[in-house]
Amino acid sequence: MNLAHLHIVLNHIPSLGSFAGLLFLVAAMRIKNDALKKFSFQVLFFVAMSVLPTYISGVEAQRYVRKLPAVALPIIQVHENAAMLTLIGMTITGTLAWFALWEFRRFRRAGSLTSGLTLVAATATAVLIFYTGSLGGKISHPEIREVADAAVTVEQGWQEPIELFVSAHSWIWPAAETLHFLGMSVLFGVAFLLLLRMLGATKSIPFSAIHRLLPLGVIGFVINAATGMLFFIASPGIYLGKNSFHIKMSCILLASIPIFYFTLFDEPWQTGSNENAKTISKLAAVCTFGLLVAVVIYGRLLPFLS
Repeated sequence: MNLAHLHIVLNHIPSLGSFAGLLFLVAAMRIKNDALKKFSFQVLFFVAMSVLPTYISGVEAQRYVRKLPAVALPIIQVHENAAMLTLIGMTITGTLAWFALWEFRRFRRAGSLTSGLTLVAATATAVLIFYTGSLGGKISHPEIREVADAAVTVEQGWQEPIELFVSAHSWIWPAAETLHFLGMSVLFGVAFLLLLRMLGATKSIPFSAIHRLLPLGVIGFVINAATGMLFFIASPGIYLGKNSFHIKMSCILLASIPIFYFTLFDEPWQTGSNENAKTISKLAAVCTFGLLVAVVIYGRLLPFLS
């Protein structure tokens, strides 16, 4: 299985999951069912985490499909434009959904503002995903193309304009790097404090206090994701075809699992002041920190690894 196959498999997750999460959320808000609302936020969070590998595998898949005779190259560019908008929209939706889950743990319910913003973002993103998917089907299926598709040109893509813009403004890359490292520092700091508490080094601090800091870590991750995608779009050759880049992306996705655990599950929340954390909480903290260390290492060594 190559990355083109992987992209075909992965794109079903956001395509179906975003609509399912949106329908669950609409139903939950209509009947005022907090349990269903919480479930809908969980669905939207996991869908958001699936969009990043879907986008990355889609960019990699271009190298395979461009060689096929029936492929429409201009539609690939328009599809990539829509995929980037979808990635941005789903990142916003996933962040809002996670914050709603954070509120559920802290206040036993999600705020009306958070729920409303998530609903708006999920609706917009579902429309974008539907549009992106329809464009993806037209790339290699001429039977579903419309007359207007023939007027689409390669110049409508974003990659070359962004590359030229970044090259023409020498301050952009260093500024983005600075933001990237600041975001990583915040995320790394929260993960390190979480690790210390779970292992008993700061035993006097209850987990409920650490829980207050989790949004800072998520904000750091969002900053990293935004600047990282700028690097990827501006200079895809550094990343494409490298196993080290795929390992880094895998570590980022795996790290979302223990973060989800600390957001929702009872075991860490029940860890009070001067109490030992459960074994599973210690393991989750070690995994979170270890995966972030791997992300940093592979990120720094990316230019030198294959």
